[in-house]
Amino acid sequence: MTYVVTDNCIRCKYTDCVEVCPVDCFYEGENFLVIHPDECIDCGVCEPECPAEAIKPDTEPGLDKWLKINAEYAQVWPNITVKRDAMDDAKEMDGVANKFEQYFSPEPGKGD
Repeated sequence: MTYVVTDNCIRCKYTDCVEVCPVDCFYEGENFLVIHPDECIDCGVCEPECPAEAIKPDTEPGLDKWLKINAEYAQVWPNITVKRDAMDDAKEMDGVANKFEQYFSPEPGKGD
C-alpha cells in the first residue's frame, strides 16, 4: 500500500502534508502535489494533515488513475519538504469536481 494525492489537491496545493512526511516523498507541480509511491512508507501521517482531504490510501477503490499520475509526476517534479502557503484560490477550489480535466498543469513547481 501507498498513499496518493488525488483530484482535490489541484489548485489548492496545501502543503501541511509535506512537513510531516518522515521520508520526504512529496513532489511539487505548478498547482498539485504528488507522492512517490516507491518512497512512501505507508505511515499515513500525511492523510489527516490535508485540509482538502485529497490524500488517500491506494487501497481505496478507483484510485488506479491517481497512483499512475503520482508515480509519473514524482519522477519529473522537484521534491518539496517545507510547508508553504496554499494557492490563492484554495478555499474556492476545495471540492470543485473534475479538477484534473479542467485545471491540472504538468509543469513543475519550485520544490525546495
